[in-house]
Amino acid sequence: MGAAVATIGIFLPAFVFVALSGLLLPRIRRSTMARAGLDGVNVASLALMAVVTAELARAAVVDWMTLALAVIAALLLFRWKVNSAWLVVGAAVIGVAMHAT
Repeated sequence: MGAAVATIGIFLPAFVFVALSGLLLPRIRRSTMARAGLDGVNVASLALMAVVTAELARAAVVDWMTLALAVIAALLLFRWKVNSAWLVVGAAVIGVAMHAT
């Protein structure tokens, strides 16, 4: 029960803000200064995601198997547009199989 309440408490505000911003963004975009501020926020969020991705990759890719999985997953994701859920399932199956032997 506590996990459900915590999950709702974490995600509900984001959904509310997205719903509200969907109504307000067209009006805000008309302002030159507000548009510049939003563009800056977009760039900052992309930079933050890039840094976090690099840090996670540095922590996760620790041997040849994780490197191979990362390269194969990137190819499947970007070249053939495989759903990321399938990539997670496939990597889990490969990881369990590798540690079972």
